[in-house]
Amino acid sequence: MGSVSLFIVAAFVSAVMRSLNFVNGEGIPSTVDGPFKPVTVPLDKSFRGHAVDLPDDDPRVRRTVTGWEPEQIRVSLSSNHDSVWISWITGEFQIGENIKEWDPKTAGSIVRYGRKYKRFSSEAVGHCLVYSQLYPFKGIQNYTSGIIHHVRLTGLKPNTLYYYQCGDPSIPAMSDVHYFRTMPASGPRSYPTRIAIVGDLGLTYNTTSTIGHLMSNDPNLVLLIGDASYANLYLTNGTGADCYSCAFPDTPIHETYQPRWDYWGRFMQPLVSKVPLMMIEGNHEIEEQIEKKTFAAYSARFAFPSEESGSSSMFYYSFNAGGIHFVMLGGYADYNKSGDQYRWLETDLVKVDRKVTPWLVATWHPPWYSTYTAHYREAECMRVEMEDLLYKYGVDIVFNGHVHAYERSNRVYNYNLDPCGPVHITIGDGGNREKMAITHADEPGNCPEPSKTPDKFMGGFCGFNFTSGPATGKFCWDRQPDYSAYRESSFGHGILEVKNETHALWTWHRNQDVYGTIGDAVYIVRQPDRCPVEPEMIN
Repeated sequence: MGSVSLFIVAAFVSAVMRSLNFVNGEGIPSTVDGPFKPVTVPLDKSFRGHAVDLPDDDPRVRRTVTGWEPEQIRVSLSSNHDSVWISWITGEFQIGENIKEWDPKTAGSIVRYGRKYKRFSSEAVGHCLVYSQLYPFKGIQNYTSGIIHHVRLTGLKPNTLYYYQCGDPSIPAMSDVHYFRTMPASGPRSYPTRIAIVGDLGLTYNTTSTIGHLMSNDPNLVLLIGDASYANLYLTNGTGADCYSCAFPDTPIHETYQPRWDYWGRFMQPLVSKVPLMMIEGNHEIEEQIEKKTFAAYSARFAFPSEESGSSSMFYYSFNAGGIHFVMLGGYADYNKSGDQYRWLETDLVKVDRKVTPWLVATWHPPWYSTYTAHYREAECMRVEMEDLLYKYGVDIVFNGHVHAYERSNRVYNYNLDPCGPVHITIGDGGNREKMAITHADEPGNCPEPSKTPDKFMGGFCGFNFTSGPATGKFCWDRQPDYSAYRESSFGHGILEVKNETHALWTWHRNQDVYGTIGDAVYIVRQPDRCPVEPEMIN
């Protein structure tokens, strides 16, 4: 190619990038322009969000199928573009003192699919299960689910629209025809158009606003960073509260009202029956029952590419979406260096070929870099164990939930500004019943006692005072920390648009704004020349 041609190509690329740097007529900064001075948007006191749960009789959560017809239909990804999971439920749940589990053999797990509407060229058979939430106390109602089906479709072409029906044709009980589009093939110039990121969703009237805004952005993939249904804010008789421990301090065990999971699955079906949803556990999925069993609903209702990605657990796994490698980590599973998750993570990261998947994105529920009082430094033990590993392998972006607000960091590592550290984004603002987080740990009188910060489920204590930097000798900064670039208390969701090997547009959308309005935007720029990653490959 001659010099003139090279100049024309360079000019075209420059013009494209300049056009990308404007949304709503305003310039969008990039992380190369940072680190940015910390910004706190004042609380809009007129807005609290309608964080009231949808009632049991809301038509969006009622059962609309009959007999063994499938409901709560959901698509999720496998580890690569050539495979997806289809999940659904047949049969109504049971709740009461005398319940009997369905026989999973009652309805088959079959998906018919193909590239033409109602002309299915392939069929796949999967597995099914039933789970129960049982309590060893009189007066507390037990629950057993409908039959939950998971079927893996294989041999799919990249970036291709497929139509499918699921159910059991022998009964007969088949669903309507649905569709999904596969992810692009992995490659440095191949990316999903838009990825929606949301956390702590719940099932409130504000949730409906979040999902409405999210669907208007037409995503190709949805990541849910923990805390889906908030069924554990209810007693088994259906009585709920914003704060379970405040309203029900004398219950012998933390009850959950499992039908909220079925309501949530019905509400979400119009979106997730066509757009793949990838879920990772949050603290509201713990749901302890008899014999201290936990995470029963989470483990049963969702399909995970654990086996495909070499993981032995549903609590952590990985997958590719075009040129992005996603690592979904468990904040409520053993994360110590001697544990299975850490060993799996190291093996997974070593295998990532950044020439094929240049972008490396990590997610888990409790954030490491949130400056809100709620859950402040609660996941410090996880950070101490895992941060060095994520930094070594050049993770570009981290998404978390748990804190019910929005916050974006500058590039950070070990609490210090670092041009090679990831951008941490807390997006636990989906709209759940517990309402928004509004106070900051760096404001006078808000710094929590270190002894009160460890995670109740994981235990451990790592929350010591800072030993260097502006907060030396303190547990909290006395101003918004340098690593915090932007924070705002509001409900909403985010959209990630990876443009090429080095540039990704991140936008955050507030619920109270009109559709298409952006509350925060930044280009996250990779600089592989400045921050090279050359892991040794494992045979």
